[in-house]
Amino acid sequence: MSNIAASRSSRRSVYTIIGRARHWLNEVPYAVLALPLRLAVATVFWNSGMTKVADWDATVSLSTDEYKVPLLPPELAAHLALSVELTTPVLLVLGLFTRFAALALLGLTAVIEVFVYPQAWPTHIQWAAMLLVLLARGAGSVSIDHWLWRRFGKAFGAHGDCPAPPSGKSGTNEIVISRS
Repeated sequence: MSNIAASRSSRRSVYTIIGRARHWLNEVPYAVLALPLRLAVATVFWNSGMTKVADWDATVSLSTDEYKVPLLPPELAAHLALSVELTTPVLLVLGLFTRFAALALLGLTAVIEVFVYPQAWPTHIQWAAMLLVLLARGAGSVSIDHWLWRRFGKAFGAHGDCPAPPSGKSGTNEIVISRS
């Protein structure tokens, strides 16, 4: 075999391996991806809430001296943050009202980013990215939301067991660029 033929053959093998890997990754069920997203975000905010509960005086002091959320009295801001941080993680872990929980946590993340710790944007953008996926795609099939949608979705105009992605594909929304 000539060097040119061997080179073409090895390139085809590499392309085949890449193509198979891409296909395999495209077939990973969304539920497998959503579960760690839900758990990761829930852990961050749950831990923050538990820290507030552990020392409420310090929490109010931080709200007064460091956080300084505009338009809200510090104690009210602390109570609101604590409420969100202790309820939404539970919802995320259960996969119950996941989109609502993700939206609430996106709002809290925005407040933290804009008013409290703007220099921590690399962390906040990671939280926001995970929450945006959950907001857009929901909790996945390993969730109470999925069960509720299967049971009551027709009342909301759903067709079949679950809402189908646009164009009826299996959940991947790829942009195809044609070479004309």
